[in-house]
This record gives sequence, structure tokens and C-alpha cells, in this order.
Amino acid sequence: MTELFDHRQVRRAFSRAAHGYDNAAALQREVASRLMEQLDYLDDPAHGRAPPQVVLDIGCGPGHASIAMQKRWPKAQVVALDLALPMLRETRQNSGGWRPRFLGGARPDAICADARALPLRDGSVDVLFSNLCLQWVEDLPAVFAGFRRVLKPDGLLLVSTFGPDTLHELRGAFAEADNVPHVSAFATIAQFGDALIAAGFKNPVLDRDEFVLGHADLGELMRELRTLGATNANIDRRRSLTGRARFARAAQAYEPWRRDGRLPATWEVIYAHAWGPQPGTPIRVGGVDEVQVPVSRIPIRKRP
Repeated sequence: MTELFDHRQVRRAFSRAAHGYDNAAALQREVASRLMEQLDYLDDPAHGRAPPQVVLDIGCGPGHASIAMQKRWPKAQVVALDLALPMLRETRQNSGGWRPRFLGGARPDAICADARALPLRDGSVDVLFSNLCLQWVEDLPAVFAGFRRVLKPDGLLLVSTFGPDTLHELRGAFAEADNVPHVSAFATIAQFGDALIAAGFKNPVLDRDEFVLGHADLGELMRELRTLGATNANIDRRRSLTGRARFARAAQAYEPWRRDGRLPATWEVIYAHAWGPQPGTPIRVGGVDEVQVPVSRIPIRKRP
């Protein structure tokens, strides 16, 4: 699949943003809170499920969700995984530092890794949680195949991402000022659902929210995006500075959107939860169902 995003740029942007991220991440915390409400299902005695033993938070950022899940399940091993090492340092600071588990430390473990290549054993994770990370992955079927690999059968997948309507006002304003895209392109809810089904996940359920935040001017919005690390990571982005004239044209094109003295910025959020399939469930690759069968299960007929 052709790469849409420069993943080194994603790493750099979030590494730079790590220290000040919390100051601008109110939306991210709200989305995480709504996503975590669905974890209540696992603790409902009516379902008779044992508490999870291993919980994986992919794209953990400064670690607030990881820390909350560690408090919810203090005996579980919670793994906080992020592409940007400085984000993991923030997680460490926010959780009070690392402490060996054998000394009674109920704090998340940290792994600096890419969501597209998880360094975990097959079938080792009970809960896979990812809040607003997958919008930086172009090959959703491949990343969901990796999620399925590490998730136990009947394990819970719980993820959120930004949809294509995100920052459509900003995209439109810069389109009038420049012929190079300034806002990353994100998958639709249909593409997100199709990728889950292709990976073989059971009973996927998708939902969406739309948040509209107000800003004094285009400069304030762009500063907030930089603070969040949410900069343009498209492969075909302009590598030079935008320039004053181009920025001024974009700001002028944004003005007709102004309402009640504020410039709106729309964020479309897609939520999904699904369950890990049983071993042998097909994965759809290139329109063809592929099934992995252990060699030990292939019958061998001996010749007389």
C-alpha cells in the first residue's frame, strides 16, 4: 500500500509536543473518557468475566488512560506503548515513576514502539485500548491484523480515531491559498468498519461524535495544533514554511466561517469496539480470505 504519512514526522511532532501536550489536550481527554466508559462492561458481574491480566494502551501519549486502567485493575499488567519516547517519559512522571512489579509497583510498563509492528506475543492481551492514534496509520487492515494477532480470543478491542470531517474548515481555507494539502486525510467510518471486518474481529460496533471548538484566529488554532503534535504529516506536504502571504490568504478564506466572534474547528471522532476472534478465523487480504492452520493440525495420510 502506498504510504500517505511520513511516520518520522509523526514521531518528531509528538516528541516535540510531549512536554506541553496536556495543556492543549482537553478534547483528547474527553474522547478518552467516553471511550473508557465502555470498559464498565468488563467489570459487570452479570457477565462473569475475570479481570484482565494484560492491558495494552497503544498511542498512550502522556499516559492518563494507562494510569486510569492500572487503578481500575491494580493486579493487571498495563503496557503503555507510544511511538514517541518523550511521551513515555511524561507517562513515567505522571504515574510517579516506574517501580518493579515484584516490589508491588502498580504502575504501567512502557514500550517505545510502532502500532504497525507490535512487539508482543500472539494472543497475550486481554484489552487493547487506543485513543486517537490510528488516524496516523494509512493501512488500517494491516494494523488491525496486528491487533488481532496480539489480542486473546474474546479479548476486547476499544479504539477511537479522527474522521475525514476533522478540520474541514481549515482544509478548505488552505485549499484557497495553496495547491498543497495542509491537513492530513483520515479514513471514513465505513473504511474503519471494513478494516475491522477484514481482520476478522467479532461483532464490531462503531459510533461517531462531532466536536466544534472555537478559536480567536487562525494563528491560535495553528499554535494549538503544534502543541498537540497534530501537524501535517502527509508525505506530499510542503517542506518549506507556509509564508506570510499564503498564511494571510488562508486566514482571509477562513473568516466567512466565523460565528459569534470565533473561528470554528470541527473534530469528527469515530469510536469502535469489537472482540477478538477465535483462532483460525479468516483474515481478508486483497479480497481473499486467508486462514492460518498450525502444521500439527494438518492430517497426514501414510502410504501403505
